[in-house]
Amino acid sequence: MLPVEETVMPAVYVNSAAILKAFCGEHGGLTCTSSNARKVIEWSWARREKILFFPDEHLGRNTANKMGIPREQMIVWDPYMPRGGNSVEAIQRAKLILWKGHCSVHQMFQPSHVDYFRKQYPDAKVIVHPECHEDVVNEADLVGSTEFIIRTITAAPAGTTWAVGTELNLVNRLKHEQTDKKVFFLSSTVCQCATMYRIDALHLCWALENLADGHVMNRIVVPDDEKQLAKVALDRMMALS
Repeated sequence: MLPVEETVMPAVYVNSAAILKAFCGEHGGLTCTSSNARKVIEWSWARREKILFFPDEHLGRNTANKMGIPREQMIVWDPYMPRGGNSVEAIQRAKLILWKGHCSVHQMFQPSHVDYFRKQYPDAKVIVHPECHEDVVNEADLVGSTEFIIRTITAAPAGTTWAVGTELNLVNRLKHEQTDKKVFFLSSTVCQCATMYRIDALHLCWALENLADGHVMNRIVVPDDEKQLAKVALDRMMALS
């Protein structure tokens, strides 16, 4: 049997911590986005038998479903259970190992939200991010990355109605920019990404004013070895583009 390093390719979502990117860089792996997850999976399988896809199991599963990968070739790895909660046979059979993790924002969307919206707006379209649960993805009209969602709604005919299953601030931005269309947040329950919510004009202004006064706010320091290895993982992904 080949060692794990020669059998399993690690692939991590690009918004993850630098130390996780460094892990992938050190072990021959790379980063991915929701736009290029399929390319990353294809690239990985061309080089190794299995992929450890983390931290978002939904993005990995939905991408594999779209590629037609059989369900028996996917397993979920629970880090709190022996062997990830899988039998030895299931691990040997698997080609895609999905870390048991998810985005708290996209996890909140439910099939019932899609059903309710369709009843309210029969002619509307539902578009969701691939980090949503597969039950939601399977009921949606369109599925794609943040860029895909923006591009699709921007290009849609005037007067069309859209329910969007992704981060609230993006949905609100589309609503304000695409005034010739009706754009709704898919869920009636608000679950904001607290980190992304702080990336706004006020916080940017605050940071710049402090820099002008000689104060560096919220400095992030990454060890040199982590930076170098993380860049290796990022460069591998960029080479695919």
